[in-house]
Amino acid sequence: MFNRLFGKPKQEANALTTLDKLNETLEMLEKKEKVLLKKAAAEVEKAKEFTRAKNKRAAIQCLKRKKLYEQQIEQLGNFQLRIHDQMILLEGAKATTETVDALRTGAAAMKAMQKATNIDDVDKTMDEINEQTENMKQIQEALSTPIGAAADFDEDELEAELEELEGAELEEQLLQPATTAPAAPVQVPAGPQRNRPIPRPTAEDDELAALQAEMAL
Repeated sequence: MFNRLFGKPKQEANALTTLDKLNETLEMLEKKEKVLLKKAAAEVEKAKEFTRAKNKRAAIQCLKRKKLYEQQIEQLGNFQLRIHDQMILLEGAKATTETVDALRTGAAAMKAMQKATNIDDVDKTMDEINEQTENMKQIQEALSTPIGAAADFDEDELEAELEELEGAELEEQLLQPATTAPAAPVQVPAGPQRNRPIPRPTAEDDELAALQAEMAL
């Protein structure tokens, strides 16, 4: 079950071992190819020497050996191509297997979480949350309700009184006289000032002064 949920370690190890083996084989073929190329090049040089020495038979033998080396080189190239193809296919299969295993693991984990979270439990939890929220609203409303003398106040009456105060203040503002700029001082032409005569008290003034004195006594 754990192998099914979390991948297949044995298969993965086998795939890695196979890839390593293919890499080793590829390196061995490449080394052989290099050796054969050197041998083929050496036969060409020998054929040139025999040609200069007028030894046609020996030169032809060198060319025949070169042809054999070239056939082996071509065969090694085909082997390398097949190994490359096998490695590409194996790496693709390995990636596909890992992807499927990862998806299978995710599906199993999601299934386990769904089992742990039942839809009935979710509904029950939401009902409890809604109930607690409604209870908290009722508690807050109860705490905000006025008690004692404040509970006897009529809100409509207070609103009407406030409107009267606002209306009276507005009317008072409208009745206030507009402010005017101070009048400019009147320029009086300079001239000789005449002394006004001081008025003398009359008989009526004397009688008024005597009356005030009697009232004071």
